[in-house]
Amino acid sequence: MSTETQPSVADPTIARWDRSFFGHPRGLATLFFTEMWERFSYYGIRALLILFMTATAAHGGLGFPTSKAGSVYGLFTSMNLLCSLPGGWLADRIMGQRRTVLWGGICIAAGNYTIAVPNLTAFYLGLALIIVGTGMLKPNVSTLVGALYTEHDARRDGGFSIFYMGINLGAMLAPLVCGYLGENINWHYGFFAAGVGMTLGLIQYVLGGKYLGRAGLTAEGTKADATLFRRVLAGAAVIVLAGVAVTMSGLMEISADAISNAFGLILAAICVLFFVWLLNAKGYTPVEKKRFRAILVLFIASTLFWSAFEQAGSTLNLFADRNTNLHAWDFPLWGAFRASYFQSFNSIFIIGIAPLFAWLWVRMKSSEPSSTGKFSIGLLFVGLGFAVLIPVATGANVSPWWLTVTYLLHTVGELCLSPVGLSAMTKLAPARIVGLMMGVWFLSISVGDYIGGRLASVYETFPLATLFGLVAAFCIVVAAGLLLLLKPMRELMGGVN
Repeated sequence: MSTETQPSVADPTIARWDRSFFGHPRGLATLFFTEMWERFSYYGIRALLILFMTATAAHGGLGFPTSKAGSVYGLFTSMNLLCSLPGGWLADRIMGQRRTVLWGGICIAAGNYTIAVPNLTAFYLGLALIIVGTGMLKPNVSTLVGALYTEHDARRDGGFSIFYMGINLGAMLAPLVCGYLGENINWHYGFFAAGVGMTLGLIQYVLGGKYLGRAGLTAEGTKADATLFRRVLAGAAVIVLAGVAVTMSGLMEISADAISNAFGLILAAICVLFFVWLLNAKGYTPVEKKRFRAILVLFIASTLFWSAFEQAGSTLNLFADRNTNLHAWDFPLWGAFRASYFQSFNSIFIIGIAPLFAWLWVRMKSSEPSSTGKFSIGLLFVGLGFAVLIPVATGANVSPWWLTVTYLLHTVGELCLSPVGLSAMTKLAPARIVGLMMGVWFLSISVGDYIGGRLASVYETFPLATLFGLVAAFCIVVAAGLLLLLKPMRELMGGVN
């Protein structure tokens, strides 16, 4: 750790600053690479998942129909985020963030290596392990980043920007590495590579733990919490064993679609019950209750946005594989261009244009759109991304430039909506339930992921031009609706932009 002494502009009482990592605490490097490799693991799996499930047995795949593959894909991506809610509670009350991140990474790596085993039971068990591990790691590694800084440290926002670049670096590299191995050599080599990446992340996390100080070492739970956790853990173990037994008996093969439908009903029930409770909760001021209604509007808009955006790994991945002329971009340096490579485009565009957006919002000053306006712009661009595919939806030899434009438009939409949504939740929520409201934001993404997976299940039974047109129309219509709600939303948000 650096011994440089420099008073903080924001907090003069701090005399010793650690500037070992681009002017930031050395612990940020540890968390940067932990999250980079975790995202490498996740996006490596995501790039291959639906392609592997729909590939025939002769080509090393599972031979699932797209209806079933879409159901499994939607369950997987949705539950990854949904499990961040109990994962955050587990860290806060029982294990502390540090140990929760470590065990989450171990579960993820174990899941990747399990999927690398060419066996259907191993496939389902591996997905379950990744879901549990991601739920433990993802919310808590971000919390640890915040713990590296004091409340008034002027470097905090910059630290999260660097951390965000780690996320996109992992997401950019994964489809190229895992996609190349999976599509060119063997699907299971791609899954194994994702596990190697997570293992590298774990090794440097353990070795770099000394740079995190005391952050996240303790939890605030009671002995009763620990007892409850042990009981929940025992019950979860029974459920996992039962799930494996069901898979081995072949029942999962029969009921995968039914399980997905049941999960969708559970998600819907959770959303309805939560907002019924929130909108009728006692003990909140009139201003706070108005803001709850604004959160509901943004929740619906966010869900629709992510249901379209997250089709990158499902519907658009299938379109790249089945309808796009990939050979148009064959090149001696990388050989044959593969469908999974498109999954890197979003991160490449983010790294390229995110600084432009940061400059643009500052440049606009007082004319900068409100949070609601930015949500509307985000939905408009994600809708336009699907609209540009409508003219070529029935083609079988489509230029890859069409998908490239789609991913560029989707990235513009993401940069308008995603960081704004996170910020809006923290500003609209009362301080005593801000953590819960962050969970609500992740819940909206979880529901969107589920819907996006379900839409992929109709890829072969629904005309693509109609499917893309409906997605585009819904997004653009809701974007227009949000513009009409700018003034009412300004009143509901009570001074929050």
